[in-house]
Amino acid sequence: MPTLDVAILILYVTGVVAFGCWFARRSQTTEEFTAAGGRLPGWAVGLSLFGTYLSSNTFIGNPGKAFSSNWSFFVFSLTIPFGAWAAAKWFLPYYRSTGHISAYSHLEERFGRWARLYAVVCYLLTQVSRTGTIMVGVAIGMHAVTGWDVRTIIIVTGVLVTVYTLVGGIEAVIWTDVAQSLVLSVGAVVVLGVLWFNDPGGGQFINEAVQADKFSLGSFAIDLTQPTFWVILLFGLFINLTNFGIDQNYIQRYHAARSMAEARRSLWLGAITYIPVSALFFLIGTMLWGFYHAPQHTSEFAELEALRSATNRPAGDNALPHFMANHLPPGVGGLMVAALFAAAMSTIDTSLNSSATITLKDLLSRKAADGSPRSEMRVLRLATLFWGFVGTAVAFALTYDKKNILDVWWQLSGIFAGGMLGLFLLGQVARRTTASAGLVSVLIGVVIIAWMSFAKAEWMPDALRSPLDNLLTVVVGTLSILLIGLIVSKFTSRRDDPPSRA
Repeated sequence: MPTLDVAILILYVTGVVAFGCWFARRSQTTEEFTAAGGRLPGWAVGLSLFGTYLSSNTFIGNPGKAFSSNWSFFVFSLTIPFGAWAAAKWFLPYYRSTGHISAYSHLEERFGRWARLYAVVCYLLTQVSRTGTIMVGVAIGMHAVTGWDVRTIIIVTGVLVTVYTLVGGIEAVIWTDVAQSLVLSVGAVVVLGVLWFNDPGGGQFINEAVQADKFSLGSFAIDLTQPTFWVILLFGLFINLTNFGIDQNYIQRYHAARSMAEARRSLWLGAITYIPVSALFFLIGTMLWGFYHAPQHTSEFAELEALRSATNRPAGDNALPHFMANHLPPGVGGLMVAALFAAAMSTIDTSLNSSATITLKDLLSRKAADGSPRSEMRVLRLATLFWGFVGTAVAFALTYDKKNILDVWWQLSGIFAGGMLGLFLLGQVARRTTASAGLVSVLIGVVIIAWMSFAKAEWMPDALRSPLDNLLTVVVGTLSILLIGLIVSKFTSRRDDPPSRA
C-alpha cells in the first residue's frame, strides 16, 4: 500500500473512533445508551438503517455474486420496500406505542417467559453470525489491498468497533453510520468510474456481459430446488419482514427517532436508498468480470485465482479487492479501503449495541444487581465487550469456510430468523392462539428448521435429504410455526395455559 493510502486509512479510522467516543458524555444512562433519548432526526436514523444494510457483505458479496454468476441475488434488494411498508403500517406504531426498547418483551406477555428467551437466543445467534461474516468480508478486502494477515485484521476490526460502541452507545452508532454510509457510497462511485475508463472500456465490458447473460435475474421456472427468481423473492420477503418487523437493530432506531413521523421517514429513506446502491455494487461485479476476462488482463485473472488459496474464498470475493489493490490511483485506494472498513463498522457496531441491550433487558434485567442506573450501565458495557469478543471468535471460525460470504450470511440468517418471525406472526395474527399451542409449534418448527439446515450435509441419508433450496429455510420455518400453532390452537383452551408474567 502506498504511504498516502496508509495515511488516509489511519486518519479515517482514527477519526471515526474518536467521533464515536465523543458521544460518551451523552450516553451515561440506559435510555441514552440504547435509544439516544429519542431525540435523533429521521434522516440520520434512515442513513443509519441504510448503513446497516450496506455492510461488507454488500461491498464484497454483491460484486462477488455478480462476478461469479449474474444479478439473481439483486432480487433480494427489490423486496426491501415491502418490509419497510409493513413496518411503517404495523410494526413501527406498535413498538413506539408499547414503549418497550426490547423487541421481544411482548412475546413474554403473549406466550410466557420461554417465548421471549427463545426469540432472544435466535436473535443473538443471528447477530454473532452477522458480525462474523462481516469481519471476514472486511478482512478479505483489506488483505488483498494491504497484504496484512486476515486474522490480524479481524482482531483490529473487532477491538476498534467494540471500543467506540462501548463508549458512545446507540448515538455513536447512528452518527458514525451516517458518515460511513456516505464514504462507502462515494467509494463505490469512484470504483465504477475507474472501471468505466479502464482498458478496454466500460462499454465493451457491458456488451460482453449482456452477451454472456450476466445481467439475468435468474431462472423464472417454478423450481424450489434451486435459487431461482422466485426462491430469492420469497427469501427476501421473509428476511426483510424479519429485519423491519422483529430485528432489535431496527426496533431501537424506531425509538431513537424524535417522533413517529421522523421514524417513518427514516424507514423509507433507508429502504429506498439501498436499492440503487446495491445495484451499483452488482454493476461493479459485472464490469469486473468483463475486465478480468479481457485478453489483456489474462495474467491478472491468474493472480485473482491464486488469491483463492490465500484467502480461502471464491475468486469473485477477491475481484473487487484485487482491483482496488492494483488499479486505483494513490489516495483513492486509501479511500476505498476506508470505505470497506466503514462497511464493516457500520453494521458491527449496531449488532453489538443491540445485543448488549437485549442482554440487559431480556436476559439479566431481573438479576442485574440492584436495578440502579449504574448497575444497568455496567451490564450494558460488559455485554458489549462480551459480544464483541464472541463476534470476533466467530469470524475466526468462518475464515475456514470456502463459500461466498453472502451465501454464508444468508444461510445462517435464514436458520435463525424463521423461528422468530413465525412465533411473532402467530402471536399477532391469531389472537386466540394459546401459550401451549405456541410452545408446540416452536418445538416442531425448530425440528423442521434443523432438518432443512442440515438436509444437504454429507452424513444425512439420501432418504432424509430436503429437495428444497437452503434459502427457503426461513420461509418453511416461519410458515411451519404459524400453521402448526393455528392447528394446535383448535384443540387447546386458554384455560389450560398458565398465566404469563411480563
